[in-house]
Amino acid sequence: MPRRSPARPAMGGGRPPADRPTKTCPVCGLPLMWRRKWARDWAQVRYCSDRCRARRALAPGADA
Repeated sequence: MPRRSPARPAMGGGRPPADRPTKTCPVCGLPLMWRRKWARDWAQVRYCSDRCRARRALAPGADA
């Protein structure tokens, strides 16, 4: 099994799932857990799905 390079630290990948950063979807209220796919864009991730992104204008209190 190949070893991971220590020069490339993962933001949440090396942590147990309970210790990874989380956010809440402003439309449906589901918790979003950090994913490697979102590592570069974690600050911009706001919605859990395309469906919630499309419904953001209908959500009370959600910024458009």
